[in-house]
Amino acid sequence: MTLPIELQNIFIHKQKSYKMILIIVLIEEIKLTHLREVSLTRIKERFLSYFQEREANNLPVDAPPSRMAFRWADISLNRVQTIIDTQIEALSSILDHPNGSYTLGFKKEYYDRWDQSVLDELYQYAQDELDSYYAPPQSNFSLREDLLNIMSSYTQAKSQPLTGHPLAEYVRKTVPEHLKSLPFIHNHFKVQGSVGRGNWATIPWLAVMYPQITDTIQRGVYVAYLFSADMQHVYLTLNQGLGEARSHLGRADSTTYLQERTKEIRAQLPENRMNRSDDIELNDGRLGDDYQTSTIAYFHYEREHMPDNEQLITDLWDAMDSYMFYIESQAITPNTVWTTIVQDEESEEEVSAHIRDRDVQETLGNIREYITQRGFYFPSHLIDNFYLSLKTRPFVILAGISGTGKTRLIRLFAEAVGATALNGQFRLIPVRPDWSDPTDLIGYKDLSGTFKPGPLTLVIAEASQPENRHKPYFICLDEMNLARVEHYFSDILSLLETQSWQGRHIVTDPVIPAATLELESDLERYGNLGIPENVYLIGTVNMDETTYPFSKKVLDRANTLEFNTIDLMQLPKLREESQQIVEAVPVEQSFLRADYLQLIDAYDHYAELITRTTERLVTVNEILEDIHAHVGFRIRDAVCFYVIYNERFGLMSEEEAFDLQVMQKILPRIQGSQSGVRRVLVKLLSFCLQDSVRIPSPMEDDDAFWRQWDRGNTPPQANYPQTAHKLVDMIVRLDEDGFTSYWIS
Repeated sequence: MTLPIELQNIFIHKQKSYKMILIIVLIEEIKLTHLREVSLTRIKERFLSYFQEREANNLPVDAPPSRMAFRWADISLNRVQTIIDTQIEALSSILDHPNGSYTLGFKKEYYDRWDQSVLDELYQYAQDELDSYYAPPQSNFSLREDLLNIMSSYTQAKSQPLTGHPLAEYVRKTVPEHLKSLPFIHNHFKVQGSVGRGNWATIPWLAVMYPQITDTIQRGVYVAYLFSADMQHVYLTLNQGLGEARSHLGRADSTTYLQERTKEIRAQLPENRMNRSDDIELNDGRLGDDYQTSTIAYFHYEREHMPDNEQLITDLWDAMDSYMFYIESQAITPNTVWTTIVQDEESEEEVSAHIRDRDVQETLGNIREYITQRGFYFPSHLIDNFYLSLKTRPFVILAGISGTGKTRLIRLFAEAVGATALNGQFRLIPVRPDWSDPTDLIGYKDLSGTFKPGPLTLVIAEASQPENRHKPYFICLDEMNLARVEHYFSDILSLLETQSWQGRHIVTDPVIPAATLELESDLERYGNLGIPENVYLIGTVNMDETTYPFSKKVLDRANTLEFNTIDLMQLPKLREESQQIVEAVPVEQSFLRADYLQLIDAYDHYAELITRTTERLVTVNEILEDIHAHVGFRIRDAVCFYVIYNERFGLMSEEEAFDLQVMQKILPRIQGSQSGVRRVLVKLLSFCLQDSVRIPSPMEDDDAFWRQWDRGNTPPQANYPQTAHKLVDMIVRLDEDGFTSYWIS
């Protein structure tokens, strides 16, 4: 039989195996008890037992959330609740977990019409997905043959000229292409092979590098096959570059540094089958010793006893898994460079939790629960949308009618990640109607030449201190359009355009150039102070007769999240004793910081997604050209970054993410009373709907069409329902009042 429609796509969006395991243990408990709702305690026991058993048997297994432990054996039963809560929310369309109840089951309306065969098929579906998730990837080439070909041919090839030699081309091009065909490497990593330059290398190698941290084996951490000089051995290694360390520290000190660094990284990695000893023999004197010093973990293969191809692929998969675990556990971001032996000043401060890609869903789930338990409720996906908007660009606008919780959302979101007014990481700045230039925010020099910092400068100065660089700072500009935003905020917007990488940090041009300061004390504290990467600016706006509209300069640089759909019946829920209290968990600011500043930073990994998104934007732009509202590269890049982060973290479908971006980045630019405006709005609505849908003209009396969107309804023909809802509002407003704008509701 075929699974019911509500069950067919429940595993499409997954970062780990948690969903599949939850469904499997739930069905097992239902079959055992013959009850629709079963004990959540028993579910937790089964869930934890599954992971602990796989871990104990050295089988591939997802690591537990990074903030809890490195091993499932160290996870207590009560800590499993947080993991399961996130999965229940992700599967809320089919699961029933009554508030205050300590039971879990399938929704009654579904369960009552399913027979036993549906549960059996769902159980098998989850098992198949799990097997596929853990199965060694398949490929059409033979890694075993590639390695043996190199080892059997290399010694003879060295007696011949290197230039144009077939083996050199094989190592440099053919084998890297083979490795890139593996699904866990394809489009995510740079693969490079080397047999030397000018002369044959004594130790040839094949390296797999994460280009956001390194594109050379001279620095950073990477995975590499290292062939021994006598071609009798090959090592699959997790390795670290030694060239940059040598250039900074010299041979003796760099060796000591790399040995210590190797110990640190080994201690961070989860237990697996890779060897962590220093017993590597490459038989090439000093160079071999160098590779031994820089090797973190390895698999060893002998030419005469080479494992079969399946085992070699599995080993490479395990090595890559350790590599990504290292990258994510270190919160490494693009353009990370070699870190010197000297510790950062911030390393002695309280360390916040590093959030890996695989843990973003869980962290956002904790933030949602933190907010809900404090008596506030926000629409589905709003927290995800707010997070992705901040990640895309550190300037976000929250718009809507008064009293919808815009300021409260900012404050609670900040609290949930450890940023409060008490610790100085949250600052509310009410905007005054008389602000007419940047001095109200940034500051000014008085008649004596002393610089008087504004509230924004004070936060920037605090956030820029070395001990604070790992903490996120939130600035809420409350009712920011009570004054003309362009008059007092344009300097800040321009500075955000100057963001660039400086080592492993994002920097901007200075807010206050040092040359403009006279006193030594001012120069020391505020001279050449840029907007640091850990400062996030969020403005709240009400659109009424007391406020000013926004220019395109402002709108181009922000995601605009609208708060106008209100459910007054969403009342606070009482917390039952059995419900776990969610506390704020400080996070490392890289959880929010952008990983990409230019599209080229992400293109190698997400070329197909970027192309699809850009093609959709081209269609939208052709429509907007009719009223000269088309967008440029800045908005294209911002939209692409948003959908990339969404795909990385598995938060929404690609269509849902693009839908929100059209509504938040495109529609705020449209306003007017001309017939051309309506024509553009109708074309955009057609773009959001299926091709067969006809939209009535303003002369037609077709209330039935417009009523489809009343009270939050979503017509089935809407491909992009959020944008379609807003476009309908704007079209109806234009037909009724003769003028429309995104800001009029």
